Amino acid sequence: MASSASTGVKFVPEEDNFLQRHVAFFDRNKDGIVYPSETYQGFRAIGCGYLLSAFASLFINMGLSSKTRPGKGFSLSFPIEIKNIHLAKHGSDSGVYDKNGRFVESKFEEIFAKHSKTHPDALTNKELKQLLSSNKEANDRKGAIAAFTEWKILYYLCKDKNGLLHKDTVRAVYDGSLFEKLEKQKASKKHA
Repeated sequence: MASSASTGVKFVPEEDNFLQRHVAFFDRNKDGIVYPSETYQGFRAIGCGYLLSAFASLFINMGLSSKTRPGKGFSLSFPIEIKNIHLAKHGSDSGVYDKNGRFVESKFEEIFAKHSKTHPDALTNKELKQLLSSNKEANDRKGAIAAFTEWKILYYLCKDKNGLLHKDTVRAVYDGSLFEKLEKQKASKKHA
């Protein structure tokens, strides 16, 4: 199947599919496929350093590519097909994305109801560790590593000066809008 770029059509994530919207930020040319170079560019755009961006691009694309390309052969370019990103959902997660990549409000609220004890609408580093521990499934090393990496990068990039990761920030990462906001903030700092 030809990519959107070769047909001149831009990929648009499904409106109710938050997981597609989350991943679409990294599709820098908007063709519906995310290559490691685009993952790298996306991580750099949101303020991650060279090493973290390089590691993330390899870790993410190598881990997700084959899962999002059912029936297709192995590819050394490690493309991620956004339309199939729901097939790459890992275990030991929060359950905020359902099996089709849609946002589950009750699971999102559950994160804060169960774990935000210090501040009702924010997580401390300790509470984040408790969240990760409670979500960890038995014999799911890969899922646990993926969840740990995602949450720790989010915490590193978005905690406030008091070390709190706010609820609105977490929601914005789920729908992908946080990435655009971080990119704009980084760009405005460059031009200031």
